Amino acid sequence: MSSNFQNASETLSKMRSACVVAAASAFVVALTVGCSTKNYVRSQTAPIIQQTNELDAKTAADHRAITDTDERAQKGISDAMTAANTADQHAQAAGQSADAASKSAQDAYNRVDNLSSVVANLDNYKTVSDVTVTFGFDKSNLTSSDRSQLDALADSLAATKGYILAVTGGTDTIGDANYNYALSQRRADAVVQYLASKYNIPPHKFYLIGIGKDVQVATDRTAAGRAKNRRVEIKVLSNMNQDQAPATASVAQPAVPQQ
Repeated sequence: MSSNFQNASETLSKMRSACVVAAASAFVVALTVGCSTKNYVRSQTAPIIQQTNELDAKTAADHRAITDTDERAQKGISDAMTAANTADQHAQAAGQSADAASKSAQDAYNRVDNLSSVVANLDNYKTVSDVTVTFGFDKSNLTSSDRSQLDALADSLAATKGYILAVTGGTDTIGDANYNYALSQRRADAVVQYLASKYNIPPHKFYLIGIGKDVQVATDRTAAGRAKNRRVEIKVLSNMNQDQAPATASVAQPAVPQQ
């Protein structure tokens, strides 16, 4: 009986030891598997984390570069606009100064309604020479032929004493009356500005008259007649005795009248 009990105890002891060994083995296996899994996960995620970090760094760098470029661009645009505004202001100021100077020069010329009112208020002025220049339809610019005739007139002024210049602008009958008055004034201005600027004739010597289509020198029924009416007449008047005989310069008509 005692022997059987001893055998049972030894068997139980062996079974207990086997269980302990089995549990220990299972724990070791589990631990080993867990470590392997962590290492695998770590090996797989490490490159992804590194790429993510690199991407974040590149994104931040690109953002800084874009921000810096945008700031420089905005500053460049602002500087360019400031420079353009400054240049525009200078140009406007220069233009205003030029306009003011031109207006002052034009205002200095004597402007009257008709030649009779000029002569009536001056002492015994008589015509000593005259010339007529013509213009194209709706034009107020001088041609080379016009300038040649005005040059010849200006050359004669050196020998003329106490003179004034009566400058009368005219138009044909085509168009609005008020527009033609303004056009006749522009034509007279063109003549005056040419003579004044090239020959230094003082403004007080000029008497400008814009008669529009009120006074015609030829019929407007023909092209040739209308060409003659698109004119500026320049009369040299003097209240002094002249040594030379009065001279009259005639206008050279174009072979084909302008329409």
